[in-house]
Amino acid sequence: MSNSASMSARERIETLVDANSFVEIGGLITKRNTDFNMQEKAVPADGVITGYGIVDSNLVYIYSQDVTAMNGSVGEMHAKKIASLYEMAVKAGAPVIELVDCAGIRVQEAVDALAGFGEIYMAKVKASGVIPRISAIMGSCGGGVAVSAQLSDITLIDEQKGQLFVNSPNALAGNRIEKCDTSSASFQAEAGNVDIVCGSEAEVLEKIRALISLLPANSGTQAAADDAADDANRVLTGFEGYAADAAEALTQIADNSQFIELKAGFGSEMVTGLMRLDGVTVGAVANSADAVLSTDGCRKAEQFVYFCDSFGIPIVTLTNVKGYAAEMKEEKSIARAVADLTYAFASADVPKINVITGEAYGSAYVAMNSKHIGADLVLAVKGAKVGVMEAKAAAQIMCEDEISGAGDTKKALEEKAEEFDKMQCSAETAARRGYVDNIIEGGEVRKHLIYAMQMFGMR
Repeated sequence: MSNSASMSARERIETLVDANSFVEIGGLITKRNTDFNMQEKAVPADGVITGYGIVDSNLVYIYSQDVTAMNGSVGEMHAKKIASLYEMAVKAGAPVIELVDCAGIRVQEAVDALAGFGEIYMAKVKASGVIPRISAIMGSCGGGVAVSAQLSDITLIDEQKGQLFVNSPNALAGNRIEKCDTSSASFQAEAGNVDIVCGSEAEVLEKIRALISLLPANSGTQAAADDAADDANRVLTGFEGYAADAAEALTQIADNSQFIELKAGFGSEMVTGLMRLDGVTVGAVANSADAVLSTDGCRKAEQFVYFCDSFGIPIVTLTNVKGYAAEMKEEKSIARAVADLTYAFASADVPKINVITGEAYGSAYVAMNSKHIGADLVLAVKGAKVGVMEAKAAAQIMCEDEISGAGDTKKALEEKAEEFDKMQCSAETAARRGYVDNIIEGGEVRKHLIYAMQMFGMR
């Protein structure tokens, strides 16, 4: 695995933080192991630069692994520096940013290095839900280091140089890297192991700065509201046409059309990400083109809802769902995945706003942040459908005898379907029962979401 990089470990930090703001901690710490003549090897800072700095006026703690010092491998003191950094960050209530470029465990230090991995894992677990944890894979990230990266809240990867793996591609039975590079950004994104794929190191660092500006420093504070340059009353021209393109719909809604999508390559039936509404950070969950709930999509959304709830980030959902993915493999897992998503929405305490943009049918609709499981406000775009199932399917079940006995069965089915649609499938019917709070024009979705943020005291 290549660890070549265009920036040094220190240059990455200096590029990331505001000018002259980085303060190094533990720069003189190095290994104490003497086995295998290790005393003869110089390992500056034990292969990892640790400290704190400022990103867009926000305090952050950072470590950057130095591939020129024993390939950035994790030894006893290397690990202690990282674990100590997490402890300081938790006390200060500030995020941790990891710039990962590491050959894995330092074999020469054996069980001491293993103990170090455990210390890192424990420190990250203790920080879970307390401070944001961001991992950026700038080079190699293998074995136990890959496990550490998965303990973070958001993981980014440099598409050119980043490699994420537990076993290297050539160590997999029947595989060679030329056949399938399982360590590549594209493979790991499709597997759901990275949230954001970037085209270069510079883009990774730029995206981290954007995330830091969106996220709260810790679970006890709100993300700082930004003075939005965008018009709160901006009309979304042609918004109804984006009902099947959730990522584009959310981009249209976001301040200045800036929506950061997470895990775009995984569970594409669901879209998740972060954006601002009138300067307020919100998390977005939306059904995409296929209009079904899949296991991967539900897992992705569930994790994201828990993340938002941990850090007090309001959740906006765009619902357009007909049912469940109907495949043999899905039957093994879809019920549990939907149950877990339902639990996540129902247990979240942050403000939750649902916008029904297209169709909302059956128990799949119920699981998508409906009023029935605790949504604080439910809006429906004019023309949206809410019901137990599509009208034609319902008519076939309810009126089977009448339809089969009619002279023109096709016409009879259409008539019964139209009758059911008017009586049971309109958003107006749901609104009369209190399941929808307001029916709005598609172009006014952004405006009404901002009103909701103001109503919940988020602005």
